Amino acid sequence: MSERFELDHNAGGRPRLEVVAALEAWLREDAANPSSVHASGRRARDAVEDARASVANLVGAEPDEVIFTSGGTEANDLALGGTLRAGDHVVASAIEHASVLRALEHLANGSQVTVTWLRPDAQGRIGPSDLAAALHPKTRLVTIGWANGEIGTVQDVAMLAACAKRRAPGVLFHSDAVQAAGTLSIDARRAGVPLLSLSGHKIGALPGVGALVVERGVAIAPRLRGGSQERERRAGTENVPGIVSFGVAARLARDARDAEARRAARVKAALWEVLATAAPVERLGPEDGLPGTLAVSFPGLRGDALVLALDLAGVAASAGSACAAGAAEPSPVLLAIGCEATVARGMIRLSFGPGFGEDDARSAAARIVDVVRRARTALKRGAPSRAA
Repeated sequence: MSERFELDHNAGGRPRLEVVAALEAWLREDAANPSSVHASGRRARDAVEDARASVANLVGAEPDEVIFTSGGTEANDLALGGTLRAGDHVVASAIEHASVLRALEHLANGSQVTVTWLRPDAQGRIGPSDLAAALHPKTRLVTIGWANGEIGTVQDVAMLAACAKRRAPGVLFHSDAVQAAGTLSIDARRAGVPLLSLSGHKIGALPGVGALVVERGVAIAPRLRGGSQERERRAGTENVPGIVSFGVAARLARDARDAEARRAARVKAALWEVLATAAPVERLGPEDGLPGTLAVSFPGLRGDALVLALDLAGVAASAGSACAAGAAEPSPVLLAIGCEATVARGMIRLSFGPGFGEDDARSAAARIVDVVRRARTALKRGAPSRAA
């Protein structure tokens, strides 16, 4: 087969070459437990703290505010489970990542908390008036993702956090910034966001490492108990190779962020220009969303089946969030923004990273158009098709 095109970057891309090189050098020389007091342990501790400073710098935080975790899911669980208590009320958007949705559903089913779910508009945005109306004296936490990984919607988090603070000064604001960090300019303190979740493999680090940024003065109870690692907020020996890779990736992402965002916007425009020739096709989500994310629907076809057919044609795509892969029903995100079921079922998400260029976009889109047209022809003839 000719060249394959990777268009499922939001599920996690390959580690960047600079990350791999830095990690190999560290593993040869300094691999040790950072809690050990000998020289190798001290070097490992220094490596962890250097990475902590880089991750903090990426999102406008202080190093001692960064708690390293196993990924974005654990960071979200720590933010929610570590701050909420029995009787608390939570306000959350209806298009949060599954790790937020499931965690809140679990807490609510145990009668520990009550949740008010905010429905977004047709572009996936949460309105400040809806947020203000949902707050009441028992509201402990608001959680609204910075950017949606399925349709690319970017929330005005600073405005929403300010709205929450005006209405309920003591409320905490959490944002899952896994898809936004490294792509968008984020300053958690200026935005008024004391709890921020991150994931390493979304920005070119190894999988299996993330972080929760917790503003100084915010009390958080550990979810894992044992040793005193991470200032007694997350027990367990640190994943030093993952953390080192996260630090390198954070520095690279910060240095190239603005230029990469402009480049990705041009790539997305090239991708859509070709896909639009496969009418009927519907673009989902806002045009000013995440620059490396494009959600489209081919009504009449099934997105999950289309993904399989595209894989055989050398294009890796997805039918939504990888954490919801295999679900028979349409994406809850698409249903929440009011998509008809036929449109929701025909959706595929195309997402890409730094190594994907405009020529790649046009070539990949041409393959997608070819697969879609063949699937529609098979439907008209009543013949079986992998994408129908």
